[in-house]
Amino acid sequence: MNAVVATPARVAFVGNPNAGKSTLFNALTGAAAQVGNYAGVTVGRTEAKLPLSGSVAARAVDVPGTFSLASRSPEERIAIDSVLGLSGQASPDLLVVVLDAPRLGRGLYLLLQLLELRVPLVVAVNLMDEARAAGNPPKPEALAALLKVPVVGVVARTGEGLPALKTAISAALSDPQSAAPGCPQEWSEALEQDVAAVEAALSEELVVTAASIPERSRALARWALLSMDGTDVLETQGPMRSAVLEVRAAAEAVGRDIDAELVSARYAWIDSHLPSLQQAAPLEATRSERLDRWMMHPVTGTALFLAVMMLVFQVLFAWSDPLIGGVESLFGLLGDGVAIAANALGAEQSPAVAFVRDFLIDGVIGGVGSILVFLPQIALLFLLIAVLEDCGYLARAAQLMDRVLRLAGLPGRAFVPLLSGFACAVPAIMATRTMSRDRDRLLTMLVIPLTSCSARLPVYALIIAAVFPAHVEGWPLDVRPTMLFVMYLVSTATAVLAAVVLGRTLLPAPPTPVILELPPYRVPHWQSVGRLVWMRSSSFVREAGGIIFVATIVLWAALTFPRYEPEELLAPDVYAEAVAAGEDLDALAAPLALEHSVAGRLGHVLEPAIAPLGMDWRVGIGIIGSFAAREVFVSTMGLVFGVGPDVDEETPALRERIASARRPDGTALFTPLSGLALMVFYAFALQCTSTIAILVRETRSWRWPLFVFVYMTALAWGSAFFVYQCGLLLGWS
Repeated sequence: MNAVVATPARVAFVGNPNAGKSTLFNALTGAAAQVGNYAGVTVGRTEAKLPLSGSVAARAVDVPGTFSLASRSPEERIAIDSVLGLSGQASPDLLVVVLDAPRLGRGLYLLLQLLELRVPLVVAVNLMDEARAAGNPPKPEALAALLKVPVVGVVARTGEGLPALKTAISAALSDPQSAAPGCPQEWSEALEQDVAAVEAALSEELVVTAASIPERSRALARWALLSMDGTDVLETQGPMRSAVLEVRAAAEAVGRDIDAELVSARYAWIDSHLPSLQQAAPLEATRSERLDRWMMHPVTGTALFLAVMMLVFQVLFAWSDPLIGGVESLFGLLGDGVAIAANALGAEQSPAVAFVRDFLIDGVIGGVGSILVFLPQIALLFLLIAVLEDCGYLARAAQLMDRVLRLAGLPGRAFVPLLSGFACAVPAIMATRTMSRDRDRLLTMLVIPLTSCSARLPVYALIIAAVFPAHVEGWPLDVRPTMLFVMYLVSTATAVLAAVVLGRTLLPAPPTPVILELPPYRVPHWQSVGRLVWMRSSSFVREAGGIIFVATIVLWAALTFPRYEPEELLAPDVYAEAVAAGEDLDALAAPLALEHSVAGRLGHVLEPAIAPLGMDWRVGIGIIGSFAAREVFVSTMGLVFGVGPDVDEETPALRERIASARRPDGTALFTPLSGLALMVFYAFALQCTSTIAILVRETRSWRWPLFVFVYMTALAWGSAFFVYQCGLLLGWS
C-alpha cells in the first residue's frame, strides 16, 4: 500500500514595505524560491520550501508589502486575497506578520486588521538591532501578553531569533487555534450599525469565507467599508460595492467620515498601548533624522532629488544602450545564421525556402527580438527603483514631488514612472505598480505614453536633419537642437495638461494624504533587490511578450504580402537593363513590392486622412510599420525611398532622398512645415504595440488601452492638422 503524503502547510509572510519581510523570507527559506504571478494580476509572488524542525512540512509564500488590507492597490488586493484565500488564491494555514521594530506603531495597524479576521498568525518583530541602536526596542513578551499571540524578536540580516521563530511557527501549525485569538479593538455604535448594513450584502465569496466565524463576517464588512470609496476604477461593479457606497453616502449626509472613524479608532488603540510595548526612545535625533535635515530641505533636498533623477535618467539611456545593442546584435547574428542555412538549401531558387527564411528572420526572430530588446531598460529601471526604495530614498522623493504633481492630480510616486517614460513607456507603465491607489495608477498609465520615449528620437533626428536648415536668419542658436528641445518640451507640457484634464473629468477623486512617516536609511538588501528585478522582468516576458510577438508577426505579414517576383513589378525595359547590369533585382523592386503589399495598400487608403497633415501614402506606410515600434519608421522609409532596410537616422542617402522627395505635382513632399506636422503627430500618436500590450496586461482589460489609443490618435491628428493648416495660412512652407 502506498504511503499518503501530507500536503505541506502554507505559511504566508505579511508585513509593511521596508519592514524586512522579504529578507526574513529569504533567510528562512534559502535560495530555493519559485517566482510566479498571483492569479489575474501582474503582482509577483515568490514561493519556497520552509524547512522546520520535526515532521512539519511547510511552504512559504511572500505576500507583497502593504500598510493595510484596504483593497485600493494591487499589493493590498493580493494581501487580503492571500490572507483569506480569495480570488483563486489558496488559503494559508498560518501567517507570519513581520513588524518593523523601530516603527512598531505603523505595523500594529496591519496586525490589528489581521486579528479582526481571526486568522492564525505568528508575529516576527524584525530589525531589533536598529531599534536597540535607536534606544526604543519593542518588548516582544509584552506584545504577546497583550494580543495573546506568539511574538518573536528577530534580526533577519544576521539570523538573530530565527531558530525561536521556526519553533513558534511549528507550534502554531500544530495548534492553529492557539494562534488565532480575537481582536481587543472596540467600535462605536454608529460604526457597528454601518457594519450590520454592509454585512448582509457581502459577496458570495466573502460569505463562504466568513461562514464559520461570525467575527470574521463583521471584519470583512469593515474591510469593505474602508476599501470601496468610489475611486477603485479598475474594479467591476457589484451588489457589495453598491451597498457600501450607499452606506458611505448616508454617513456623509450626516457629517460622518467613515474612513476617519475606522482608521482613527485603530490608531487610538495603538497610541494607548504603544508606550507599554517598547522602551522610551532618547530625545536625540537619529541618523536618518539628521540626514533628512538636508535630504528633505526645500533647497538642498530638491537639488539632490534632481541630481538623483538625472542619474536615473542617464543610467536608463547610457547603460541600457550597449545592452540593447548587444541584444540586437545577437538576434542579428541569429538571422544571419538562418539566412546562410537557407541559402545553402537553395533559397535563391526555391520560393518556398525563401518564404520560410523570411518568416524565421523577420517574423519569428524579429518578434522575439522585439520582446527581449526591452529587457535591459526594464531590468535597469526596476533595479534603480528597488535600490532607491530599499535604501529609504524613494519615499522621500515621492514626498518632495507630491506638492508639485498634486497640481496635476497625481501623487508624488508618479514622478519616477513619468520620468522613466522618456526612456521607454513599457517599463514606465510597469513601474506604476509602486503606487497605492488604482485611480492614481491608472491616470499615470494614461499619460505616460505622451512622454517622448527614446523610440521617438530616431524619427525626430531623421526629419530634423533632412528638412530643417542648421541656421536661420534672426535666430542665434542652431535650429536643429532647438527643434529637438521643442518636441520634448511640447510632449512634457501635453502630458501634464492631459493629467489635469483626465484627472478632473474622467477620473475625479479627492487627493490622497501626503506621506508622513519615512523609513530609515539603510543599505539595500541585494538578494531581495535581485529577486525583485528578476520577478518583474520575467513577468514582462511572460505576460506581455505573447501579445508583442503576435503583433510583430502580423505587421511583418502586412509589410510582406502579397509577394511578387521582380519581373512582375519592374517595367520590362528596366528589368532587362538591371539584368544586363547585374543589379540586385530584389533590392531594385523592394519599394514597389512594399507599395503593393497589404501595408502599402493601406497606406493609399490612409492617404485621404493624412493628406490634410501634409503627408501622402508613403508616410502612411511608415505610420503603419511604426506599430511594431516607432523607430521602424526609419527603416520603412529606407524601403519606401529605395535606400534599403539597413539604414538609421544618420544615413546620408536616406536624408537626401527624403529631402528631395516630390509629390505628383512636383512640389516637395517634406518641408519644414510638413516635417514639423509629422513630428507632432509622432509625439502624440500611440504607435507602439508593446505599449498597448503592457497596458492591456496592467489594466487587465482592453477598455483602457483602446481609450488611450483613441484619445492619443485624435490628439495626434488634430495637433498635426492644426500645425500644418495654420502654417499654410501664415504662408509657411
